[in-house]
Amino acid sequence: MTTAHTMIERRPPSVAHLFLDRVAATPDAEAYRFPAPVDEHAADGAPGAEQWRSLTWAQTAERVKAVAAGLMTIGVEPEDRVALASSTRVEWIIADLGNMCAGAATTTVYPSTNAEETAFILANSASQVLFAENAAQLAKAVAQRDQLPELRTVILFDGTAEPPEAADLEVLTLAELEQRGAEYLAEHPDAIKAAVDALDKEQLATLIYTSGTTGRPKGVRLVHDCWAYEGVAQQQSGLLRSDDVQFMWLPLSHVFGKTLISGQIATGHVMAVDGRVDRIIHNLPVIRPTLMASAPRIFEKVYNGIAGKARAEGGAKYKIFLWAAKVARDYARTAQANRIATGRDSAPFALTLQHALADKLVYAKIRAAFGGRLRGSVSGSAALAPEIGYFFKGAGVPILEGYGLSETSAGSTVNRAEDYRIGTVGLPLPGTEVRIAEDGEILLRGPGVMRGYHNLPEQTEEVLEPDGWFHTGDIGELVEDGYLRITDRKKDVFKTSGGKYVAPTEIEGKFKALCPFVSNILVIGNGRNFCSALIALDEGVIMPWASERGLGGRSYAEVVATPEVRELVDGYVRKVNAELQRWQTIKKFSLLPRDLDVEHGELTPSLKIKRPVVERTYSDAVAEMYAGANEA
Repeated sequence: MTTAHTMIERRPPSVAHLFLDRVAATPDAEAYRFPAPVDEHAADGAPGAEQWRSLTWAQTAERVKAVAAGLMTIGVEPEDRVALASSTRVEWIIADLGNMCAGAATTTVYPSTNAEETAFILANSASQVLFAENAAQLAKAVAQRDQLPELRTVILFDGTAEPPEAADLEVLTLAELEQRGAEYLAEHPDAIKAAVDALDKEQLATLIYTSGTTGRPKGVRLVHDCWAYEGVAQQQSGLLRSDDVQFMWLPLSHVFGKTLISGQIATGHVMAVDGRVDRIIHNLPVIRPTLMASAPRIFEKVYNGIAGKARAEGGAKYKIFLWAAKVARDYARTAQANRIATGRDSAPFALTLQHALADKLVYAKIRAAFGGRLRGSVSGSAALAPEIGYFFKGAGVPILEGYGLSETSAGSTVNRAEDYRIGTVGLPLPGTEVRIAEDGEILLRGPGVMRGYHNLPEQTEEVLEPDGWFHTGDIGELVEDGYLRITDRKKDVFKTSGGKYVAPTEIEGKFKALCPFVSNILVIGNGRNFCSALIALDEGVIMPWASERGLGGRSYAEVVATPEVRELVDGYVRKVNAELQRWQTIKKFSLLPRDLDVEHGELTPSLKIKRPVVERTYSDAVAEMYAGANEA
């Protein structure tokens, strides 16, 4: 494949090389934007106030080099593991780049990970140093100190460096580490360049532990070449542009967020960094991004919120919204079909007029809520319901669905803004190959593929062929023009007792597109004689609906247990069943007393449902749905 050879010849050995090249090329250009507290003594310094500040590439490099040199002063050597347990913030990026420039390998830890699993990751990776966001992250390491003989130093982003009693740990603040590094660089000014020059492309750069939906997480070994490839591939694909302003709120502990850092360094555009999910809606009109990445759940919540607000306003406004939503989908679906057939978006005159009117009444407000400049939002980590995609495409908010796994450095295929196809995950990045196996499984090969699972040779052999093909565990097909379409997780597809195969995510996606009240849905039916569903509703949408119907003053659990809510959801179940084959239909459902969440272990940090955990947690509800099933 020509592009693969071209990519191999043109990319540098590591992101550290890319970073130093970027700093040399555009030292004074803005690199990062981030929120910071306003000085209370300043004229506008109200307590708790924030303002956005910036770092140029040169300023970023000064801090990154200081971190790298600081790590050298505490004995960190090439490929030593340095863990990072923090939410998404600019210090995460500085620490990660500092690790790479020192030759160390970053072990990523979600800040929401509990103490037991944090200890497993730190121990399994043999991490010697931990960047901890705050005292709470430090406390997890201290609580499991006896399991972490390798860990010797903790560096805090927030708080003061007070070593915990009897923990036998050196604790520094990030500022103290940078100060040590700056002093070291004053005596050894070429230390960082020498360390980066010594990096080999096959040297370990990152251990990302799969947040797996089953079992213990596995450490995915990603070398420097994986990230260098991702950076250049994203740049050459046109996904990222040098004039972009990208809003980064995704967890950087997850491969999806981290791969976009590589692309940003290769491209040199501005990245605004703030991982606080509750600030997304507030930040969008302030940042006015041209690009952002997200999980599908965010778009589902935005759509449900828009629909819920229109419903609350009632009367003509709700009717206008329903009409505009239908026009958006019809227009997007028609325009896409015509692009595939003729090479350009087009729609009949009458539909185009309706779309223009709906734009003035509804869509323009939606675009403004996203900042008014969004040319694309990359969606990944889970399937996007096509009806949600068509709605946003029709409204002028392009959702560019992509595909990849922790084991492939995230970026494998992605839709491009100039020709994206709803219902697909786009085209391969330059240098990545896609093949469909005889049983429908998607196989991937390219420089972004991992070099194996950490200390797990047997599990590595199960998924990685000697010639480089990686078995994804996903089922899919290549459709028109080479676009990839995912149909389901291989392990999620089940067979009913009647011998019929069912792809649950297809049914779940259809339901989410129809029902604006749903938050999460899990379709069940393996070995059973019919399909059922566990359904969690979106509290922010169902509670206002309940209040309007005299159900106010009740808790969420009490509301979802009412006959009124059950009747409401039953109506949407009937609608989705009308679109399904008989053996796919949802015969019974149970409404859950709370939404699924990460804290209870039902969702991974990237918001994938842990199906076995949910079925186990709500086994009584499942048993009740199948009570007397033989007579059903």
